[in-house]
Amino acid sequence: MGKPRRKTEIVKNATLAIFVALSAGAVYATDAERPNILWLTSEDNSAEWLGCYGNVLAKTPHINQLAREGFRYTNVFANIPVCSPTRGSWITGVHALSLGIQPMRSSNEIPHDRIPYYPDLLAARGYFTGNSTKTDFNIGGRSDGDCWDHQGKVAWEKLPERQPFFQVVNSTTSHESRAHGQVEKTRCNPDDVVVAKYHPDIPQIRKNYAKYYDAVENMDKEIGASLAKLEELGLADNTIVIHNSDHGGVMPRSKRFLFNNSIHCPLIVRIPERYKHLWPAEKPGMTVDRLVAFIDMPKTWMSLTGAEIPSHMQGTIFLGPGTEPEDEFSFGYSERQGDVLDDSRSVRGKRYYYIKRYMPFVPWGQFASYTWKMEATRAWEAHHKAGLTDEITGRFFLPKPHSEELYDTQTDPDCIHNLIDDPRHAERITRMRGALRSWQEEVHDSGLLPEEERAKRAADNGVTIYDMVRDPKLYDLPAYLDAADLAIAGEAQNLPRLAELLKHEDAGVRYWAVTGCLILQDEAKPIREEILALADDQSHEVRAVAAYHLFQIGEKELALLWLGRLLESQTYASMKTLSVIYWIGEEARPLLPAIEKLKPEGKYTVQRQAVVLDRFAGKR
Repeated sequence: MGKPRRKTEIVKNATLAIFVALSAGAVYATDAERPNILWLTSEDNSAEWLGCYGNVLAKTPHINQLAREGFRYTNVFANIPVCSPTRGSWITGVHALSLGIQPMRSSNEIPHDRIPYYPDLLAARGYFTGNSTKTDFNIGGRSDGDCWDHQGKVAWEKLPERQPFFQVVNSTTSHESRAHGQVEKTRCNPDDVVVAKYHPDIPQIRKNYAKYYDAVENMDKEIGASLAKLEELGLADNTIVIHNSDHGGVMPRSKRFLFNNSIHCPLIVRIPERYKHLWPAEKPGMTVDRLVAFIDMPKTWMSLTGAEIPSHMQGTIFLGPGTEPEDEFSFGYSERQGDVLDDSRSVRGKRYYYIKRYMPFVPWGQFASYTWKMEATRAWEAHHKAGLTDEITGRFFLPKPHSEELYDTQTDPDCIHNLIDDPRHAERITRMRGALRSWQEEVHDSGLLPEEERAKRAADNGVTIYDMVRDPKLYDLPAYLDAADLAIAGEAQNLPRLAELLKHEDAGVRYWAVTGCLILQDEAKPIREEILALADDQSHEVRAVAAYHLFQIGEKELALLWLGRLLESQTYASMKTLSVIYWIGEEARPLLPAIEKLKPEGKYTVQRQAVVLDRFAGKR
């Protein structure tokens, strides 16, 4: 969509944007009155890994002390359970789903002339901005580092002369990768670990938990070092300190997935006495049960600085004099993670958690190269293949039993007892479904066209995904939402309507119609002729799913023929086609020569091709 834009150009546009922005911040008479902000983030750890959130095994003394000196929020939820799209949401103040950057490392472009990054706006307000060091914004068309006055290791000794400052310090020592490798000789005793109910209680999983406890302890020391530096420089009395993780995790079935510990995150805010008017509770050390979503953070930090807030920013201000009414729900979403396709949305209240699964026909535990680097994942899979898992611990590796889920996180924090069919919750489910639908329309949920189809449509029309999903002529979201709900309902009585939608002029509607047939499997055989009419459908995503449906209802030779034609055409839907082949497994071996000749684009599509080839080579 064009070459990366330079910071001077962005800041100029950001400054102009301020004059048409919504004022929603605290007002400070002089620069000296404005607070510094130190934002200390960690990676991949949900709240359950910290001592101040009730984990007696966790060794997190510095974060615990910060909680005693500040305010600990108990209902804070990431909107997406992986780092890159989360950080894209943070830097823009707009949901990744609304920008079209929710697939992991998709790096799609956005209209940078209309969507500045929040450091641009802070700079226009007179703040020095620094970031150490991770960016990973998942956005194309602009360098991640150019929005900061200083990108790199914190120059602590220079901060006193750079006031007011907004300094981000990203600790990476609790990243998932720190749970990889050998799991022996940990400081944490594996015998003391409490294993989640969905994990089998076996030694290698216990040891992996212990290894990650060590990583969290290391992260806490880094947080402590930053706090000590602030004290040493005499800046603690005029600096607001914020600590949170970038999403939940990190044992298998947490990061990347929409479950409770995928999104329930810590948030601690320490506010000096001189800014007592900003306190969210009577005194430091208290907890705050207000519901906070990650998308609320950029607007809130902007408000604390007294900056103007552009009208395109999403979220709700939850702290300070600009505080807005509390939201009832936080909304979540998860799409492609690395080289694995899945698709879900969720609604999280303070107690109940509703999840909608748009791909119930695939397991949660699809093989992902990076996830399988963890000993716990490999041990869990081996335990399952040996027939040793039970109905709960083996569920991860099977197709999802329902397209909708409801959990009581107060009594079931591990999310193992689905209440979706419990009539006592019928009214709650209806209300949460409706809230999700309203939110999807409000933020222009870009994920109702599959990833490769929406990228192609945006490119064909010369627009960003952000602009495409706001044009009803290019993206008929209400129609897609209706068709998707019909599809995942899995009810044979919907066949006549699905047959009609298979002939719809919009590929997005046809995609959901054929997905509905896939979910129904043999029950959709009465509309076989309508499926066969998709053989030359303009949408390769539609053809790939149709082929999978044909395979599932026994027309295997025809299914492989359709998939082979897609491969030979160097399909733009390579990820979907390769995923279907992986789901089929060994019976797709006749396609091996065509798979080897495929020249996919993109790191993760190449990775999925390698996974498929490894499977046929007996390595998976």
